Amino acid sequence: MTMLKSWKVRFGLGVLVFFVLLAIIGPLLPLDPRANDFSAISQPPSAKHLFGTTQFGQDVLAQTVAGARGSMLVGILAALIGTLIAVLVGVPAGYFGRAVDNGLNFLTNLFLVMPVLPLILIVAGYVQGTGPWVIALIIGLFGWSGGARTLRAQALSLSSRDFVLAMRMVGEPHRRLIFFEVLPHLTGWISAMFLHGMIGGVMAEAGLAFLGITDSGSISWGTMIQAAQQQSAVLRGFWWWFVPPGLCIALIGTAATMVNFGVDEVSNPKLRMARRSVVVRTRKVVEA
Repeated sequence: MTMLKSWKVRFGLGVLVFFVLLAIIGPLLPLDPRANDFSAISQPPSAKHLFGTTQFGQDVLAQTVAGARGSMLVGILAALIGTLIAVLVGVPAGYFGRAVDNGLNFLTNLFLVMPVLPLILIVAGYVQGTGPWVIALIIGLFGWSGGARTLRAQALSLSSRDFVLAMRMVGEPHRRLIFFEVLPHLTGWISAMFLHGMIGGVMAEAGLAFLGITDSGSISWGTMIQAAQQQSAVLRGFWWWFVPPGLCIALIGTAATMVNFGVDEVSNPKLRMARRSVVVRTRKVVEA
């Protein structure tokens, strides 16, 4: 609850919750993203079509709502997979050290030096036409190494703390030490890693869709932008076709960034003290 005292956290979580709820209840709304209204082709926003229509007479609002489900599914699932692998590799490596650290650190370094984006493009190209589940799996499997390196460093520091060493001396099992002593101190890092992975997943899906690698039959914000690009919406001035999905992606990135900034300010005493000093100096200047 302390985190919710920051307006940045409240704003970011509010936006993220809104899009998650939109993705969940979207199919229940009376909106058909594939329906064609041939009486309103390439029409700007109006009372009948709030976000306008595409060149095929499809409602952009309906497609934006349906696209939230595909994009958020890829982002959240990719973040879950990447974060889970990072925790399973990074925390044991830092906690146990020695041979375990050498083996897991070698695996992390192997994925770190891999050109992730070209690999994602190649793998996604081989499984072309797949849905959001496979795309999320590909993104998550290739996007965990940076987080694992960070968690390894933090776990290595925590494993040498006095309270961990003392509990080791009294015979506390490693499983309990990891889950009840080490991991709780890493929740801030893990949550930030998840949010970063979600942003990366949404943007990676949009990039793959823009390149035509994902399933063209599925609807996401990325496929909307790709369809608009194919029909030269920018050159023809059909801004209402590509602005809504692009704005949604930008809002997701902004919301996750705001949550990260808010968590840093709440959890980092130095940032809190710096903020207070700025407020005090500002008040003195105003009063003077």
